[in-house]
Amino acid sequence: MSSEEQPELWVEKYRPRVLDEIVNQRETVERLKQFVKTKNIPHLLFVGPPGTGKTTAALCLVYELYGENWRQYVLELNASDERGIQTIRERVKDYARTVSMGEVPFKVIILDECDAMTADAQWSLRRIMEMFWRTTRFTLIANYGSKIIEPIQSRCAIFRFSPLSKDDVMGRVRYIAEKEGVKVTDDGMEAIWNVSGGDLRRAINTLQAAAAFGGVVDEKTVYRVVGKATPKEVREMVEKALEGKFLEARDMLYRLIMEYGLSGPDIVRQVHTEIFNLKIPEDAKAELANIVGEIDHRLVDGANDDIQLSALLAQLVRFGRALKRG
Repeated sequence: MSSEEQPELWVEKYRPRVLDEIVNQRETVERLKQFVKTKNIPHLLFVGPPGTGKTTAALCLVYELYGENWRQYVLELNASDERGIQTIRERVKDYARTVSMGEVPFKVIILDECDAMTADAQWSLRRIMEMFWRTTRFTLIANYGSKIIEPIQSRCAIFRFSPLSKDDVMGRVRYIAEKEGVKVTDDGMEAIWNVSGGDLRRAINTLQAAAAFGGVVDEKTVYRVVGKATPKEVREMVEKALEGKFLEARDMLYRLIMEYGLSGPDIVRQVHTEIFNLKIPEDAKAELANIVGEIDHRLVDGANDDIQLSALLAQLVRFGRALKRG
């Protein structure tokens, strides 16, 4: 396959190149732009939930610092793949000791997912940061700042990336859908938001995967792509069981398993979510959550999926009868 024929990931195709294009995070963007003006940055630590723009901000920063040839001055590593001491000592150390020959008097090492690094690797990294600070600046990226050792945190300017709002995520998804000529229904857009959990990267990937089916991207397509049943269908199954319609609920359960390729734990997680959308008293929701939790525990312990899911529906039938009796 030629390079022209290779499909491009939309998450990369539409990744911002400059700081001003980043979605939300205005305060962080303004502070980073000050570093660009002075052509000098400290070690940086970007912390926040997945898909909020941490890696994008790091790449935009080095692009604005070095221009089109930025790759000559930047080393990117994913620490979750290369997290041992040996990688830190060899690749990072070898790169850090060489001097930058450009207008900016230092190079940059971007370590993504560095909260996955072992404690020993982080201590080794701390020593390298101290040793080569004249020639190299580190940009560390983590979902959880608490997993980064304090000596590293104290050597970095820390930037906290806030979760993106629904409007932020959906605005970007709509923009990409329009550019790619993809029609997305309102329920499809709502489904993308629900499965993304506020992660813009996941939302864009879900849009592209759903669009690959061809035709209009609707709710059913989105949930099929991510291997989940639609919330409406799961809720309908639960309501049938609570109404005492065990066999109908069981038939629907098997249909959902076959149609969406769901496992026992998948079904249980979705049932747990839909419990809280039922129009029943709060204490009843709490009792149902406890029932679902017990089934989930049995599945984790290796119990048979079919038997446990049938038992779950049977308990929902019994609970529904007790609820009617008051």
